[in-house]
Amino acid sequence: MKTIQVFDKPMCCSTGVCGPQVDPVLPRFAADLEWLKSHGAQVERFNLAHQPAAFTQNADVRELLRTEGTDCLPLVVVDGRVASRGQYPSRELLSEWAETGASARAELPVISDSRAGCCETGRC
Repeated sequence: MKTIQVFDKPMCCSTGVCGPQVDPVLPRFAADLEWLKSHGAQVERFNLAHQPAAFTQNADVRELLRTEGTDCLPLVVVDGRVASRGQYPSRELLSEWAETGASARAELPVISDSRAGCCETGRC
């Protein structure tokens, strides 16, 4: 399986939900990366605000930042080669790049038929 590295724009966190305007792509992408990890993929994520050294240590990332500025971010690097830049790829692409062999269909949790928990007392 391949290694996926994500180089993000400066953000307060990887989900981007702590700012005043939440980009709905960020929580989806964070979930997609967790899905990849759960299927055995090696995933590393770097935030320019918190891990600037990771950006300078990768020659391709450093050069793209020098020539394009942060407009090239996010960058997705697969086994050392830039696979995507300027946007977050879909789960399907990530799965293909990582060669997980898993179906990239959205997997939703299944709720059991039992009426236990909060619904049992009618508080839902």
